[in-house]
Amino acid sequence: MPKAKTLFFTSIGKVEIRETTLPHLKEDEVLVETICSAISAGTEMLVYRGEFPHLADAHDIISSDLNYPLAYGYACVGRVKETGKRANRSWQDKLVFAFQPHTSHFITKTESLIPIPQSLSPESACFLPNMETAVNLVQDGAPILGERVLVLGQGVVGLLTASLLSEFPLESLVTADFYELRRETSMGISGVTSFDSSLTSFHKDFLAYAQGKFDLTFELSGSPLALNDAIELTTFSGRVVIGSWYGKKQAEINLGGTFHRSRIKLISSQVSTISPELSGRWDKSRRFDVAWKALERIEPEKWITHKFSLNDASKAYQLLYENPQETIQVILEYKV
Repeated sequence: MPKAKTLFFTSIGKVEIRETTLPHLKEDEVLVETICSAISAGTEMLVYRGEFPHLADAHDIISSDLNYPLAYGYACVGRVKETGKRANRSWQDKLVFAFQPHTSHFITKTESLIPIPQSLSPESACFLPNMETAVNLVQDGAPILGERVLVLGQGVVGLLTASLLSEFPLESLVTADFYELRRETSMGISGVTSFDSSLTSFHKDFLAYAQGKFDLTFELSGSPLALNDAIELTTFSGRVVIGSWYGKKQAEINLGGTFHRSRIKLISSQVSTISPELSGRWDKSRRFDVAWKALERIEPEKWITHKFSLNDASKAYQLLYENPQETIQVILEYKV
């Protein structure tokens, strides 16, 4: 029987690669050999640092009831190497995406696989979960022609969100991040101006550039403190879309002062569900179609800063933990 090498988070700051024997392939299952997988610098680092909450139900099977040791991840691209007797033979050798942990091989049913368009490379396809998240964020924010829009946080999700927003006829599109590399990358997006959110003057810089507060703000930094910035920089009756998952991190949020009279809407946005306002017309399949087409246009593989073999995965997480300012997207490769 084939063996699989799988990455496990074993305790705070520790990962290890474990080899296991895969079960026999059932008649309705397929065997997938992984080519590459993407590390989430947001959610996975919460797991790495032990900052994830123990959620009995997170509305998805990936993030529910997390405990060490834990195989975690959700951006796996591979090729179907074997099909069961009752599985559709058309899946053989097909390039596929799966919401799987970081593992060299896995067995699953075809319903859990998403065929990858021929126009996309395996590395590009690794961005599918983050692009679906960005699509969901923009849909929840519902930008309007001529609005002033701010995106706090220019990690991968922030960059993808800003890229989608740049396609709208906005009055202004401004981003912010602590790290110079991410700000420079953000400035490469058409129509974007990016500011250093670590400066004490950044509130004044934002307001001066936009000539007022923002109609729509996305909080994607992963820092709960940034929610205060988002509220402060959003105008009367504006919207703040909160896409960050803070895990166990908490901060004092200022809902006093002018907030009570501001009529600002705080919108919780998470990709595992579709907004009730859209669910009558939208489903996951339609949203995936939009995300694939967006990946073709935006070509985010240019944001891959580091590649590691699965065996060197501990170095990848150490880099993300100790020097996040040097990274944007980190990929794990599986040599066959």
